[in-house]
Amino acid sequence: MPLNTLGYAAQSATSDLAPFRFERRDPRPDDVVIDILYCGVCHSDLHTARNDWGWTSYPIVPGHEIIGRVREVGAQVTRFKTGDAVGVGCMVDSCRHCKPCDKGEEQYCKEGSTFTYGGQDRHDHTPTQGGYSDQIVVSDRFVLKVPEGMDLKGAAPLLCAGITTWSPLRHWKVGKGSQVAVVGLGGLGHMGLKLAKALGAEVTLFTRSKGKEADARRLGADHIVLSTDPAQMAAVSDRFDLIVDTVPYIHDLNPYLPSLTTDGTLVLVGYLGGLEPLLNTTPMVLGRKSVAGSLIGGTKETQEMLDFCGEHGIVSDVEVIGVQEINAAYGRLLKSDVKYRFVLDLASLKG
Repeated sequence: MPLNTLGYAAQSATSDLAPFRFERRDPRPDDVVIDILYCGVCHSDLHTARNDWGWTSYPIVPGHEIIGRVREVGAQVTRFKTGDAVGVGCMVDSCRHCKPCDKGEEQYCKEGSTFTYGGQDRHDHTPTQGGYSDQIVVSDRFVLKVPEGMDLKGAAPLLCAGITTWSPLRHWKVGKGSQVAVVGLGGLGHMGLKLAKALGAEVTLFTRSKGKEADARRLGADHIVLSTDPAQMAAVSDRFDLIVDTVPYIHDLNPYLPSLTTDGTLVLVGYLGGLEPLLNTTPMVLGRKSVAGSLIGGTKETQEMLDFCGEHGIVSDVEVIGVQEINAAYGRLLKSDVKYRFVLDLASLKG
């Protein structure tokens, strides 16, 4: 039978999120039914709720940083059992047969991955709804194992903020001796610092804001560079193998290119859209430097990231709130007034 579910939804681009009852699908043989404990709050949730990207269908229940416990498994499921701590990230399905899917990189599915909310189920064509709710039904292929002993509240943002920064660090083979910089200190940036440091890199934070040095060093930064100071920027010329740019809005990339070493790459993980001003290709051509992009990570890489975090004691810095506080949290998110990720305690739905 379909599962009667309580969540918080936006009914329009201008309405506050409010309680919303809806039905989850009847579980299939390969499904896992999860009681949701915590769900991180991502900038993407806010953009989707407000239809900033122009594709939102209402009502919409956001949330794709989901941590919960298994309540039930289908007859074909062998990887999970009742009571297991599990996670669900930004995707709940894909075509499963294209080249990226075969490699465990379902985020690049040639037929388009099915997102945790705002998508459409590939079998019954119903809209997918996210983790601001008390339960979810997900195919076991897209359910992640949470390492034993990991703080579940702090684990939630790993399913988006963590994997979004982990994936480029792994793709560009960051390790001991690598010179890595992170642009921006928010939900993504603070995870970039932690993960790059744990991988053995020498880590620098680029920031426009004075006064972040103590926090940045606590999170793993060896150096802090004020990107508005020409002298500080000149001092890091030709240094970085990889720059992970987490800034979620349009900004000038040109000041960062001289700080890349030969064959260095600046990878965008926070911003989608056109660039202004245009890129100056001169430092790219003369130094074989690249500007690239990266999208979250697939199931294989996400599990690898969770296991790595479990081994190294890494979780996100979070502020736990009740679901009734989500609209105020969105307002604070717009002002970057959180260190460094809001996490909803879904037990509050019963309050």
